[in-house]
Amino acid sequence: MFYDNKIWIGFSEGEKVYIEPKMANRHGLIAGATGTGKTITLKVLAESFSDAGVPVFLADIKGDLSGMCRPGVDSEDMQKRIAKFGLAECGFKYQSYPATFWDIYSQMGIPARTTISEMGPLLLSKLMDLNDTQSDILTIVFKIADDNNLLLIDTKDLKALLQYVGDNNSELSMEYGNISKQSVTAILRGVVALEAQGGEDFFGEPALNLSDWFMPGAGGKGMINILDCRQLVNDTTMYSTFLLWLMSELFETLPEVGDMDKPRMVFFFDEAHLLFDDISKALMSKIEQVVKLIRSKGVGIYFITQSPKDIPDDVLAQLGNKVQHALRAYTPAEEKAVKAVASSFRANPEFDTYEVLTSLGTGEALISTLDEKGIPGIVKKCKVLPPQSLMGPISDEEKKKEILMNNLYLRYNNEEDRDSAFEFFQRMAKEEALQVQAEAEQEAAEKKALSDAKKRQKEEDKRDKELSKAKKRVAQSAASTIGRELGNALGKSIGGSFGKKVGGNVGASLARNILGTFLK
Repeated sequence: MFYDNKIWIGFSEGEKVYIEPKMANRHGLIAGATGTGKTITLKVLAESFSDAGVPVFLADIKGDLSGMCRPGVDSEDMQKRIAKFGLAECGFKYQSYPATFWDIYSQMGIPARTTISEMGPLLLSKLMDLNDTQSDILTIVFKIADDNNLLLIDTKDLKALLQYVGDNNSELSMEYGNISKQSVTAILRGVVALEAQGGEDFFGEPALNLSDWFMPGAGGKGMINILDCRQLVNDTTMYSTFLLWLMSELFETLPEVGDMDKPRMVFFFDEAHLLFDDISKALMSKIEQVVKLIRSKGVGIYFITQSPKDIPDDVLAQLGNKVQHALRAYTPAEEKAVKAVASSFRANPEFDTYEVLTSLGTGEALISTLDEKGIPGIVKKCKVLPPQSLMGPISDEEKKKEILMNNLYLRYNNEEDRDSAFEFFQRMAKEEALQVQAEAEQEAAEKKALSDAKKRQKEEDKRDKELSKAKKRVAQSAASTIGRELGNALGKSIGGSFGKKVGGNVGASLARNILGTFLK
């Protein structure tokens, strides 16, 4: 509840326990065993930030946060709590909060998409469970895309580029370093597996514009952006990677603002342990960087998990505001863990932190917040306030109506398919095919022209040969006739058999001479 310009969480022995708004961007932790009241605490904080005009992001794991868009329902139990805490005098009232529902699968919320380029090689490597070598090659692939001004929007863009890199790895290796075709093939398999997990829905346009989260709700309240994670959390890697991308995008896009009177946005990360499971050193370094530096952008991150030991020490040290619900210690290992949690608080001389921590009831918590100077306060045993919105969820049918009535639905619902790497390589393949076809047609035309020329030459040679034979026959016939007639005439003039013989020889010789002259 937002009261006296502070984030009011609960009561401790009649004393109000607050988070100072200007210290809310120093991050926080909501921890406790299952069923101890973490969700109620989450809702109370989210409502308070919204009342303060601060936009909020919530990951709805169980689907029980949708009731924030409806006013709470009165009951006998609620009346007792309101009276016990004196909430009516402080302005407590049942009310709804402005909420926008998102879903990367586009089923129970406005489509929340991003592009391959915006996700980047580091997070994609986590998403596809790539080894170090494959991650390095994926980074090279992104560099090739940048150098060639290729847009990587969806998975088909990435597959097209990987196919090109694999087909041309020898040439590209000369410029970018060794690119193993086997590693490229392994990355391609990872992309196909990613599509099967819902990557085709997740990657695309219009991509989520985080500036839409900062639009105020009715009455100047901060918009509560609720991501439906009921399906998403079934793929823990996809869930943690998407939320890490959201945090990274806020960090990279928001300008530095320094100290503010209240946060620019508060980000709640439920099931936070999933973020740190099987994580690479590079990614761990990125998370630490985001957590340490994003507060200068005016963003507070609140991790929700069962035990603080789920959070790495370097990150846990950055969480200044802590709400610790009950922890159980059934084994020596659990007892040791609970003692470590108890020792992390600034001790309160009025009670034993460990004993209280293991005996807290539902809706009770140990709370430690930063004072106006950023110094951790003494831990206090508190009863957490009730939420002002509906305690449970609304029905899926009601939720769908809320989604359809939201103006952002029209902006994000229809998927776009801009000209990008896939289309570029399609054109390139088409141009290459046309070039190959043109070269083949030219080669075929040249072969046909050569064949036709040879055929014509052969026909001409044949005609010349036949003409030559014909001329020879004509010449032979003419020469023979002339020679015979001249020989006969000469034989007659000489007379007798001798004359015939001489005339025949002279005629034959003359015919040969005539034929030879003609043929020349």
